Order: sequence, then structure tokens, then C-alpha cells
Amino acid sequence: MQANKGKKIEIAYDGHSYARFPVKTHIVMAGDDIIAICRKYAGSHLMPGDMLFISERVVAISQGRAYPIGDIHPSWLAKLLVKFVHKSPYGIGLGSPWTMELAIREAGAFRILFAAFASALTKPFGMRGVFYRVVGKNINAIDGPCSYTLPPYNGYAKLGPADPHGVASRIKAALGNDVVIIDANDLGVAVLGKSDRGIADDFPKGVFKDNPLGQSSEQTPLAIVRRLD
Repeated sequence: MQANKGKKIEIAYDGHSYARFPVKTHIVMAGDDIIAICRKYAGSHLMPGDMLFISERVVAISQGRAYPIGDIHPSWLAKLLVKFVHKSPYGIGLGSPWTMELAIREAGAFRILFAAFASALTKPFGMRGVFYRVVGKNINAIDGPCSYTLPPYNGYAKLGPADPHGVASRIKAALGNDVVIIDANDLGVAVLGKSDRGIADDFPKGVFKDNPLGQSSEQTPLAIVRRLD
């Protein structure tokens, strides 16, 4: 297990040193058993005290929550709202009519509109992230097709994973190690699911702040986190 290009294995956090070992898998598809994937590719490498970090993307894909954009037919509301979304270089997010349509289906049109209204009211005061806090339902994990996304998912839009805390708990029950399901990019880390609610969000955010996972040609949606000192 080697660091992905431009990344490193070790990182210091809160006075301690940690290793993040990327774990390569096959291309995960809808219907794949995420527990079996974790057992097959990471199980033999896990040691007592290790934690398994999993990209939310592969969890969502395995649950059938990724859709070819040709099968998504954006509503007039999705086409309207997408015009007001800030476009980020680190992912599409809700910046496409396909992902906005998925957000409307997941959260409901009223909740989306209310969150957009709250965001517009608070934006002049420099408040960020209001939309996602108001709308909830892991809408911030929705993402769309990007050129750097591993095929065939460069033509898909996806929701966040369903019941990420439950998924993390079931994987821990199978493997014995704590599990964290994260949405990481070069802007930051969002913690979606934890096998132990006592794990402070600051820990995965600090250990993964440089986004060591790779889901393009690297095919490493899993990482084993091990304290070294």
C-alpha cells in the first residue's frame, strides 16, 4: 500500500503521528456488498486499533444511488435553481441540473426552496454553508459527472449514501475495527457516518485534511488509518 501521487502516508495530528494506507479495490458497481468489499481488500491488513476510512461515493454506488445522467430528467425548478449555485473547481455538487434534480427528489422542493431562501438572506453577512445546514439529508454529498471521475461514473450523478451511520456500524461488526464514512475533497472533509458516535468529527477531518484517497485511476476508496506513536 503506497501513497497516491502527490500525497503522503504519514500525517501529524494533535501531537501524534498517523499513517493513512490507501487500499485499492475493483470498480464498485450497484449491488456490490460493501461489507464484502471491505473484508476482501482491507480485512487482512487491519490491526487492532486501526480505523477504516471509506469514501461515501463507493457506499452510495453500492446502494444503487448513482444514476446515468441520461436517465435523470431535470425539472424546471432544477434548471432555475442551478443558475444560482456557486461553481467549484473541486466537484460539481449541485452545480448541474442533474444533481439539483436529485437534491429536489431527496429533500423535497419546499425544503430546497426554504434552504435557498435562508442562504440568500444570510449571504450578505458572510455566513457560509447555510443552505446545506438547513436542507440536511446529506445533500452536500450529492455530486455529478467530472472529467477526472473513474468511468463509467464520469457520466453519472449520485446521491449521498443511505444510513451511513448504520453502514459504518455493520462494517465494524463484521471486521472488528471502527469505521468512518467520509466525503473528502481538496476543500475539506465532511463526516457522514461513524461506527462509534463518540469519535469526534475533528479527528477524521484533521487526519484527512490533505485528501489522501483516490477514486480516479488510483481506485483507492478505502484507507486504513493507524496511529504510529
